[in-house]
Amino acid sequence: MATVLISAPTYLPTLTARPQLKDALAFAEGDVLQALEAITTGRPDVVVLEKQFADTSRGTALINRIKADPTLKHCDIQVVLHDGGTESVVREPEPVVTLAPDTTSLSPLDYRGTRRADRFNIQRGIEVQIEGNPVQLVNMSAVGVQVISSGILRPNQKIRLSLNSQPGAARYKSVVAWATFELPQGVARYRAGIEILDHTDQSALTKFIKKHKV
Repeated sequence: MATVLISAPTYLPTLTARPQLKDALAFAEGDVLQALEAITTGRPDVVVLEKQFADTSRGTALINRIKADPTLKHCDIQVVLHDGGTESVVREPEPVVTLAPDTTSLSPLDYRGTRRADRFNIQRGIEVQIEGNPVQLVNMSAVGVQVISSGILRPNQKIRLSLNSQPGAARYKSVVAWATFELPQGVARYRAGIEILDHTDQSALTKFIKKHKV
């Protein structure tokens, strides 16, 4: 496989009309997981991303997934403008999230190195706050939580975690221990394990778990 092309559907006809891309295996940006599978199995010489897609969180995650894979070190990643112009991407991967398929199974905190207490699955629909933004709570222990967020979460990112949005609610110093990028039904989201660093109000955490655990 020589070239894989990923772009918004609107620009695919224009891009595939270019002589250097006429034989490329083309994917719409909504099919990024299928594109990743084709890249990891076919190991193309060139991966071409239209710039608007490359600048999105999905595009960034894909670029870093390719750059971090030693079996794809030969792969030249190029970013193109739909109306002309090409640039190559520097090979060194950035320490950002990994690209992962959607999964209904939970990513247990103990597998990621953050579990030091009993972990409990949480009732559906329960939210907590990260930097004032609501995120879906998946499971929780006295030292960490797993969440699903529409906003970007990066490994080693320092955050403030609140159990509710009420004024004066306790805010816990925390850090993102791990994060994966998911695309269920084409909707971008981040699943992350959060380690709570601030243990000054353990009673509030314990009460919250007792109230909302399954």
